[in-house]
Amino acid sequence: MKLSLFYQNPIISLLLPLSCRKSEMAVNIIVDSVKRGETHTALVQLPKFGDMISNVTVSVGREATFTCIVDDLGSYRVAWLRVDTQTILTIGTHVITKNHRIGVTQSDRRSWFLHVKDVRELDRGWYMCQINTDPMKSHTAFLEVVVPPDILEYPTSGDLVAREGTSVTLKCAAAGSPSPKVSWRREGGEAMPAEPVELQQTSSMEASAVGSMFTITRVNRLHMGAYLCIATNGVPPSVSKRITLIVHFPPMVWIQNQLIGARETESVTLECHSEAFPKSINYWTFDGEIISQADDNCEISTTEKTYEVDMRLKIKRVTKKNYGSYRCVSKNSLGDTDGNIKLYPIPSETSLKKHNSPYYHDSIENEASDSKSENNVIQDDTNGADNKMAAAIQSDASVDGKSVVASTNTSNGGKSNFKSFVLKASRENPHVIHPKFVDVGIIPVFPFKVDT
Repeated sequence: MKLSLFYQNPIISLLLPLSCRKSEMAVNIIVDSVKRGETHTALVQLPKFGDMISNVTVSVGREATFTCIVDDLGSYRVAWLRVDTQTILTIGTHVITKNHRIGVTQSDRRSWFLHVKDVRELDRGWYMCQINTDPMKSHTAFLEVVVPPDILEYPTSGDLVAREGTSVTLKCAAAGSPSPKVSWRREGGEAMPAEPVELQQTSSMEASAVGSMFTITRVNRLHMGAYLCIATNGVPPSVSKRITLIVHFPPMVWIQNQLIGARETESVTLECHSEAFPKSINYWTFDGEIISQADDNCEISTTEKTYEVDMRLKIKRVTKKNYGSYRCVSKNSLGDTDGNIKLYPIPSETSLKKHNSPYYHDSIENEASDSKSENNVIQDDTNGADNKMAAAIQSDASVDGKSVVASTNTSNGGKSNFKSFVLKASRENPHVIHPKFVDVGIIPVFPFKVDT
């Protein structure tokens, strides 16, 4: 007997809903009717779900598939519906919706599959598998659509230019599902600025920071470079954007040795370090005149690195006309500056031998004795020694405030011994002689000893 006939019997129509509400197990409906003097018994098995429907998570653009297991379906039908919009998607093996991305398949009338192709964010929501029993049976599941992170062009910062000492803010806006986490890193791996605002430093040892924006309160040239804004949300792939920070500042010059000595015919190199951005124009001058690259006796070279420039001037063969003041000049649109280097003569070996003679030292000894007040010569007679003298020539001319002692062991018939000169010189260049001592004819004998 067909089930549809049961609904025409008043007794069955009352029993069936009650039986379905009490249990989802098979219901035995016994119908006693008298047809041609015979008693008939009908057994009806109602369908049931074999398992719960699992929620599905899928990335945008991919395909999502729901699986609905139904046992003992019989002549009943399975339908798929979109709960949020109360839309019937499929009935049996037929697609009802006009959405061409929806499909349905089945296996042995037990496994029913709903396919959502090329998933979009608007597909996120609840879906229902329904059996058309009375009352109907259904299971629901949720479709979660995840979206990889994307960095928005606006209001994300572009390349920035800032004046040194001002504040600068970098911004990075990202979208995605779940909401992305934004972190910052310097492209070269350098440490992030130490005093950012609205920025969480992940660790004092790490070169990264977290936050959609950060502010450097006093930007300087060390902050110049490329920064990477990185957005992640657990959905591959992660994305990043490169933001370049440019810092403008006027030129500055550093000179390690401002006083350099050289003998005639030797070669000597003058060095000057400058920093500036925008990039500076750099050149050398001598006695106010620009030194040309065409000068055969001079070789000019520069080494550039971002905002730093190392300038070198090599004089291939020093002559008398090369002694004097040299200036390295650096200029850009924000200003200009220069540094001064003085090149002075060092006596030749012949001159040193001449000044090392006993006659020379006797004359120096007598000159020192006659001008005791002028040169502040201190005589020290120790333990009755015969006319032994220690001379110290003190000068207000200083080079980095370090003393250099030049000693001689010459004597005049055993009566006197000229012992030392005290000169001011640079720790970096112990062979530097201040021009003041050259002018008065005091030429020390090498080697020097640095008095620290």
